[in-house]
Amino acid sequence: MDQFPTMGIPDTGDTAWMLTSAALVMLMTPGLAFFYGGMVRVKSVLNMIMMSISAMGVVTVLWVLYGFSLAFGDDVGNVAGNPTDYWGLKGLIGSDAVAADPVSGAPAVEIPLVGTMPATVFVGFQLMFAIITVALISGAVADRMKFGSWLAFSALWVTFVYFPVAHWVFAFDDGTAPHGGWIANKLHAVDFAGGTAVHINAGMAALVLAIVLGKRKGWPVPMRPHNLPLVMLGAGLLWFGWYGFNAGSAASANGVAGSTFVTTTVATAAAMLGWLLVERIRDGHATPLGAASGIVAGLVAITPSCASVDVVGSLVVGAVAGVACALAVGLKYRFGFDDSLDVVGVHLVGGLVGTLLVGLVAAPTTAAVDIEGGVTPGLFYGGGFDQLWRQAIGASSVALYSAVGTAILALILKYTLGLRVDVEDEVSGIDEAEHLQSGYDLVGTGGAVLAHSTEERREDEADHRDREAVYVGGHQDWPGRGRSAGDDSQ
Repeated sequence: MDQFPTMGIPDTGDTAWMLTSAALVMLMTPGLAFFYGGMVRVKSVLNMIMMSISAMGVVTVLWVLYGFSLAFGDDVGNVAGNPTDYWGLKGLIGSDAVAADPVSGAPAVEIPLVGTMPATVFVGFQLMFAIITVALISGAVADRMKFGSWLAFSALWVTFVYFPVAHWVFAFDDGTAPHGGWIANKLHAVDFAGGTAVHINAGMAALVLAIVLGKRKGWPVPMRPHNLPLVMLGAGLLWFGWYGFNAGSAASANGVAGSTFVTTTVATAAAMLGWLLVERIRDGHATPLGAASGIVAGLVAITPSCASVDVVGSLVVGAVAGVACALAVGLKYRFGFDDSLDVVGVHLVGGLVGTLLVGLVAAPTTAAVDIEGGVTPGLFYGGGFDQLWRQAIGASSVALYSAVGTAILALILKYTLGLRVDVEDEVSGIDEAEHLQSGYDLVGTGGAVLAHSTEERREDEADHRDREAVYVGGHQDWPGRGRSAGDDSQ
């Protein structure tokens, strides 16, 4: 701990890239808010957006107080970092590095560094990961969770689940003092940018929280997405911001950042096409909702593997994820859990696909493969099953911990604060019930008010269901996500 972070003068190019990457990852949370917001019904759009935006407030405050320390402090019992090491970011804030002045002879000023960047930049970059991980969970509980309970759940879950898991996955030993997490340093599972810590973690939490919360009133009757252009905008912002997520995880403006930029792009394109192909074969149409969903599935799957695969490997990861996630989103009907926006089908399944495929397609020429460091090539590149079992243990450990931790926290809240809004509020609209506002309270040029009375909204929804529902694979549903399209979109 005494030698971490190191003291020195930051590299200006690396610092600029990492500041940019942090900002890109921050943009992903508003992008997610649009993506989720467009898929819910009109009466839920504000609440959906607020759940993502509120995570930015809750997680930021806790991160600077003790979250960064729990994630990157000295390891305590292979569970988490020491919360007192960087409490309130002590020792990291308050000094600026300047170069030596050749004229006056003033010496260079050294500050705490992580790699070649100021430690504060690393703090900010990792904060954005914590925020979006919490926000991802909200898609599973759309339309029915109390906003106050969501805030409480966010604070508890990020503290007891995300911060420790981030320590396991992201806290690497610095070479001078062992202080990091067991998945990164002992298991040597590859998770370059958060397939386990972010997507498997959030996806499993979403599954458990949706089960504890219960099904929406009327489910599995399909609930139509109210604004597909908003969904497409959100998907585009997520793709844009994901370059900070993946290429930024190189922690430097170097060749690894360039390689991950390319593999991220290739896998995402392949996943979108894979999802659309499934739709075309199964449903007869390729839809905008399917394209947006395929984009996100590809981004999720390439996250853990972007620095360990070549172009062929990234094509495999993307194509498999696009097909697998397109098929997986219908599982909620088979097993009876109401995952409103398919967080499980896209993030849990996509995270598992990307994490496990590292054990098959990790290329020996890539930066993440280091035989001396314990990371071997994938099975298809002659590495045997060694890396595959490491990936499987890492993924299953995070999934199990997230499931148990989420269940405990959700049950505590269910029997104290309560998790669900009243049935009347769910039917009339959670936006007005929880926030006293509506997303589209507008007056058209002809004088028609778009906001309806409760009875009018009910009639409109029944009319939409009767007129526009289609049958997909034996289930009444909306096109775009197979069996989950309508439900998913609410």
